[in-house]
Amino acid sequence: MMQIPQQMSEQYKQAQEIIASAEDIKIYSHIDCDGICSGAILSTILDRQNKKHEIEFVNLDVLDDIELTHELTIFSDLGSGQRVDGKAKKGQKIIILDHHPPLRDLSYKDGKDYTYLEINPNHYGIDGSYYVCGGGLCYFLAKEYGYDDLSWIGLLSAIGDMQNTRTGHFEGLNEIIQQDAIDGGYLEVTKNDLNIYGRNTRPLFMALSYFSDVKLPITNNTNETMAVLEELGIDEKHNRKTLNQLTMEDKGKLYQYLSGMIAKVVPSEYVKYIPRLLLGDSYTFLKEDPTSFLRDASEFSTAMNACGRNHEEQIAMEVLKGDRFVQLDQLESVSRDHRRNLAQAIEKVTESGESSIIELENLQYFDGTGIKPEIVGTITGMILGYCNWKKPNIGFTQTEKDGLKVSLRCSRLLSYDGIHFGNIIRQVSSEVGGTGGGHSMACGAYIPIDKKEEFLNRFNNELNGKLRN
Repeated sequence: MMQIPQQMSEQYKQAQEIIASAEDIKIYSHIDCDGICSGAILSTILDRQNKKHEIEFVNLDVLDDIELTHELTIFSDLGSGQRVDGKAKKGQKIIILDHHPPLRDLSYKDGKDYTYLEINPNHYGIDGSYYVCGGGLCYFLAKEYGYDDLSWIGLLSAIGDMQNTRTGHFEGLNEIIQQDAIDGGYLEVTKNDLNIYGRNTRPLFMALSYFSDVKLPITNNTNETMAVLEELGIDEKHNRKTLNQLTMEDKGKLYQYLSGMIAKVVPSEYVKYIPRLLLGDSYTFLKEDPTSFLRDASEFSTAMNACGRNHEEQIAMEVLKGDRFVQLDQLESVSRDHRRNLAQAIEKVTESGESSIIELENLQYFDGTGIKPEIVGTITGMILGYCNWKKPNIGFTQTEKDGLKVSLRCSRLLSYDGIHFGNIIRQVSSEVGGTGGGHSMACGAYIPIDKKEEFLNRFNNELNGKLRN
């Protein structure tokens, strides 16, 4: 099992010292599941240390040249890729806990008249896309204080950040967090489970209809999924089951059927990836009510993202910090509203069928005008089932600052094939005067509104020879 590098451990001790000496503290954290988990862990640490603090959840585009007005400012799940210290004053203190590619190296802190501490795994050759995320980095700080009980939140942040998508299980420093959560009695891991979202709360026939990595007869077709499940003897018309209610034998039948269905429609080179599409570890939070959507880590992470997309991060954070009464009711309400907003947006994009999705040689895109920037990425992913799965799908919508929010999603098969769209979108967006980045199969950018066509042309050209069309 990977261990935290010695120099990184020393940085955590420095972070403790900086926090101990500070009386005026502000936390900035990202608005997604990872960022909200990061903020919740840091806030819990400071609560337990009797440190008064403020916390604000922000998007990346507000961080350039940010005004630092507190003695200590902590950035979590962001900051490494932004010029957050541009207006730092003498004597101020900055801590960054971020897993994204850093702009600055370890020596950057030298010679400053303010305290600058950046803890980033990439400085030690540890891949921040798969081996640890922002919430994980914050958990390791909590662990320095002996707060191992926050391990489950570190694990949840990694789920939300899709850190297990490459292999279906956690690797690197995430393994330490997972083991701490298991040892503490917070987590149960089922190895190589069927990787279908909604195992606790969605009827299986409905969950299967959302399969979109490859367009299958069952994709967006609940009649077909019901027929398949009844044919396999797994489900009955008057006794619909969830994935969690299936026996291992039934899961095996379903796996074999889906494998055969996918093998018929993908190029032979992709057949070796089918097990990775269908199988992966599942994660159950043992302290949550067995009937609650918080019981399953994937569904819990979706609720966290719903709050972030609707500017209700505080509700999510309070749930993470232990409120299972008032704030949980609020969380359920936000999640319902979020699902309704998504359904309306998807209907708008797909109402004219596939004609609203424009195909170029190496990519496809749609105009998401009117869709909130916070949810355009989710929509881009959810309509993959209406698209050509062999190409990435890109959605555009306008921001309040007269720019464009760009979101890209693709089939996991493309990322398994070695294409890292997060790196490509970072490069192309910078070439047109914007900023971007993210994961291999889920990423985004902000670009000037008049650069849309240039962005598309550059991106399309950049993919020449990279796709198996």
